[in-house]
Amino acid sequence: MERPDDRIASALRFTTELVAWVAAPWALSEYSWFLAVLAVVALVGLPTVFATPGDKKQVIVPVSGTVTVLLVLIQLAAAVIAAWVVWPAYAAVLVSLLVATTLVTERRRWRWLLFTDRHTV
Repeated sequence: MERPDDRIASALRFTTELVAWVAAPWALSEYSWFLAVLAVVALVGLPTVFATPGDKKQVIVPVSGTVTVLLVLIQLAAAVIAAWVVWPAYAAVLVSLLVATTLVTERRRWRWLLFTDRHTV
């Protein structure tokens, strides 16, 4: 099975990741600077280090497609939850719409990743 063309999904996913990278540490900084730093390390570092072969050009630690899908879901959840915690309702609604759109556009890639799960790693 060939990797699907996911340019739109990729742009939406990256935009959502940016939101998560900003909003999650912002929300956690009210409780602990350490948790805020840990959130950035986890949200940026985990997907950088762990990747499914064929999904990224450079893979440091190969993982199954299931792990990649779970990492994306963590990013999406962090973006929505943190946006509702720290930003005004109109901004949180926009982030929620962005995440919903990202979920819809990610479906083909996720099917491919989950199929890859049985044949890679």
